[in-house]
Amino acid sequence: MAESLSTPVARRDIRRLFVANRGEIAVRVIRACRSLGIESVAGVSEADTETLAARMADQVVVLGPALASESYLRADRIVEAALQSGCDAVHPGYGFLSERSSFVRACDEAGLAFVGPSAAAIDAMGDKITAVGLAERAGVPRVPGSGALADVAHARRVGAEIGYPVLIKATAGGGGRGMRVVRDEGELESLMASAANEAKSAFGDDTLYMEKFIEHARHIEIQVMADAHGNVVYLGERECSTQRRHQKLIEEAPSPAVDEAMRRAMGECAVSLTRNADYCGAGTIEFVVDQRDNRYFFLEMNTRIQVEHPVTEMITGFDLVAEQIRVAAGLPLSFTQAEVRLQGHAIECRINAEDPERNFLPRPGLISRWQVPTGEGIRVDSHCYSGYTVPPYYDSLLGKLIVHAATRALAIERMRSAISRLEIEGPATTAAFHDAVLAHADFVDGKVTTRWVEESFLPQRKAQQKAAAQAEKAAARETS
Repeated sequence: MAESLSTPVARRDIRRLFVANRGEIAVRVIRACRSLGIESVAGVSEADTETLAARMADQVVVLGPALASESYLRADRIVEAALQSGCDAVHPGYGFLSERSSFVRACDEAGLAFVGPSAAAIDAMGDKITAVGLAERAGVPRVPGSGALADVAHARRVGAEIGYPVLIKATAGGGGRGMRVVRDEGELESLMASAANEAKSAFGDDTLYMEKFIEHARHIEIQVMADAHGNVVYLGERECSTQRRHQKLIEEAPSPAVDEAMRRAMGECAVSLTRNADYCGAGTIEFVVDQRDNRYFFLEMNTRIQVEHPVTEMITGFDLVAEQIRVAAGLPLSFTQAEVRLQGHAIECRINAEDPERNFLPRPGLISRWQVPTGEGIRVDSHCYSGYTVPPYYDSLLGKLIVHAATRALAIERMRSAISRLEIEGPATTAAFHDAVLAHADFVDGKVTTRWVEESFLPQRKAQQKAAAQAEKAAARETS
């Protein structure tokens, strides 16, 4: 594959790639490099020298201390390390610098291919107000709302116009930070201040805007791929409604709420927006869908590979990370829209080192045993192994358990079986929590919304646990 990347068709010769990330996505990128015959260099912090990515890469460079601000977020050190190690390209993974246009420009200036979109595209889609404007011009429906809010008085006018409840959102960043649901005008001023402070702290930008809050919402996203030759395709949708505090927990593809007509309409909207943004690479167009009538509205575009990309790979058979690298080399997409066929159903559970019984408190520490399930239709993306110590400096994701089966019902059954065979000793994990979600009638029936975990599942779970504890105490009293 390395030879094909240096053909006259390609604009760049990628023979060695710098992996500017950590954890399971670093391992995933290294595996894609191997499939393409490309050497990999892992840039790691001092805390990550013993990760699986560091063991797998052809070369390892220590970027700096454990803190991300001194390693994974140091664009200057990454660019210097990539050049000194003889790399032709940089893959940013997700998170960290993956959506920083300044990092893209630094790579461009150094002559390094950035595996992702242009700095201009990241700027356009990274600012949510600009992105909404592009979406409207591309004919993509948006949630009724505002542009940048000038002040509280402006917000009151918009709120009165679109009606409460409304959602205050930061124009920069993501992950639910700088976001507040406002139920009535009386709480608008205080929640705006809270959202602005959080956004300023997280993103260095306290600009806010407002949208109508959809009470019964599903979170559905469309995967797109685009090349520099004008080709843009969509690869179906992912259902991401099973989330807590705006953080995704379980993803699946396709969505149980989307039929072929809706899929095609949303996909065509996503392609139109991608073209209008002059976008090249892998991207995800996120939509909020009103479950009452299945109307969909544009939320934002993520200008990188997503954590949940494996479920799309499982139902399409395409290697999206390898495709990212091909596109960054200047090659056209290896498939057309007509060749995208969705086969079966895939589910992904994010296995985190967190304790669900203690409000999902992170639990870093030594993994004394790591045994993952294997078998037909089972995939595990992870950087962990027996004897690995989960550091306290980064997110708590240990890995992603992914299954594929002919139907959604069979995929749920296969996932529950896989979870039962997952053996992780040491830190507490979310595995049992996922199994309980998968067993719930609402999930089985495909009735989950973005607030279901917090407003329905967790309260029911706590009530059941309380009842069980009381019954156990009563039984103990009777036998004493």
